[in-house]
Amino acid sequence: MKLAARLARHLPFYYGWLVIAIAFMSMALAVNARTAFSLVFPPILDEFGWDRADTAGAFSFGFLVSAAVSPMLGRAMERWGPVPVLQAGVLASGLGMLLASQATSLWAFYLSLGLLVGFGSVCLGYTGHGLFLSAWFERKRGLAISIAYAGAGAGSIVLLPLMQQLIDTQGWRQACLAFGILILVVLVPLNLLVRRRPSDLGLQPDGDPIASESLARSRARREIDPAWTQIEWTLRLAMRTTRFWWIALAYASALFVWYAVQVHQTRYLLEIGFDPTTAAWALGFVSLAGIPGQIALGWLSDRIGREIVWSIGCAGFMVCCLLLLALTRWPSFPLLLLMVLVQGLIGYGVTSVFGAIPADVFESPHYGPIFGTLSLLAITGGALGPWMTGLIHDYTGSYLPAFALGIAVSAMAAFAIWRAAPGAVRAVPGRSRPEPADSVGPG
Repeated sequence: MKLAARLARHLPFYYGWLVIAIAFMSMALAVNARTAFSLVFPPILDEFGWDRADTAGAFSFGFLVSAAVSPMLGRAMERWGPVPVLQAGVLASGLGMLLASQATSLWAFYLSLGLLVGFGSVCLGYTGHGLFLSAWFERKRGLAISIAYAGAGAGSIVLLPLMQQLIDTQGWRQACLAFGILILVVLVPLNLLVRRRPSDLGLQPDGDPIASESLARSRARREIDPAWTQIEWTLRLAMRTTRFWWIALAYASALFVWYAVQVHQTRYLLEIGFDPTTAAWALGFVSLAGIPGQIALGWLSDRIGREIVWSIGCAGFMVCCLLLLALTRWPSFPLLLLMVLVQGLIGYGVTSVFGAIPADVFESPHYGPIFGTLSLLAITGGALGPWMTGLIHDYTGSYLPAFALGIAVSAMAAFAIWRAAPGAVRAVPGRSRPEPADSVGPG
C-alpha cells in the first residue's frame, strides 16, 4: 500500500494507466494459459486416445467452475479489494500449469487445465479486471478497458508460438511447466500495486484531477434516463430487469462462439491439411490482429455507442464462421489469412465493450456482484461452446454444422444487446449532451 501511495502521489496522472498496464500483463499471461489448451489438445489426444468431447470437456469444466465462482468473485473484490482476488488467480493459474505437466489421467487434466487454470483466468481475465477497471475511467472507459483487454492478444502472438515451439521440441509437458513458472514469477509482484478505485489513493477517474463539481456536470450530461441512473443497483434489483437478462444472453452467446472457434480451430486446420506451425501461427495471429481492433473499437465505442461496436464484433464472428466453412472446400493460405484478420480485427472487438456495457447500465457501489453474475452466465455460454462443438463433431464427423450454428448464435448476440439498449441509460462521452455556455450547475 505504501509503494502504491508513493507512486500515486508522484505520478497522479499516470497511475490509472499503470493499473491498465498491470492488467494488460495479467491478461497476457493468465488468459493465454487458458487459450494454450488449444495447443496441447492435439498432443494430449494423440498420447492418450480419448474422445474429443471428453478431452475438450476439461476446458469446458474449467469454464463452468469459473462461472460458478464469478458472483463470489464480485463479492470478494467488493469486500477485500482486488489484490487478494488477483493473487489467488496468479497462484491458481501457475499451479494449474505446473500440475498439468505431470498429469497422466483425464481427471488430472480436469483438475489442472480445467479447474485451476479456469479459476485463475477468471480472476485475472475479463471478469476480474472488469470488476474494478471501470472505476478508474469514466470519459475514456471504453478505450482504457479495451487496452487492458488487448493484453490477451499481445500475449497470444508472443507466448503461443513459443509454446508450440516448446511442444515440438521438448514436449507439451515441458511447455506447461515453463508457462506455469513464468506466470508466478511475473505476476505475483506486479499485482501488489493494484488498488480498487482511484479514490483509495486520493485520485480521480481518468488519470487526472478533475474538480468534483465538473465531474458531476460531466456525469449529468451523460444521463439519458435519470430515473434509472439514480437507483442504487444491487444484484437482486438488477436481476428483476429485462436489461440484465438481455445482456446475459448477449454475453453467453458471444462467448459460446468465441471459445467454440478458439478451442477447435487448431485441430480443424490440421484436419483440412494445414501443418502444425501454420495452425499455431493462425491461433496467435488472431490475437495479434485483435490488439488494434479491440483498441480502435474501444475508442470508437466512447464516440458512437456500445451497441454499434458490439454488433460490429458479432458480425466479425459471423463472417469468421462463414470463412471456416469455406476453408473446407478451399484450404488456401489467403483464405486462412482473411479468416484470421476478420476474427481478430473485428470479432475480438466484442471484448472492448464487455466491461463498459454493464458499468454504463448498472453503475453503483454494489456493482461487483452484478458484473460477477453476468460473467457467470457469460462463461456458461463459453463453456458450452467447446463441448457442444466437440459433441457435434463426434456425432457427425464434421465441424461444419457447429460453424453454421456459430453464425446463428452470433446474430442472436447482436440482437440481444440492442434489446438491452445501454445507450438509452447513459450516453457515451461522444454523444453526451453539450453543456450550455452559461451553465453554473449540473445540467
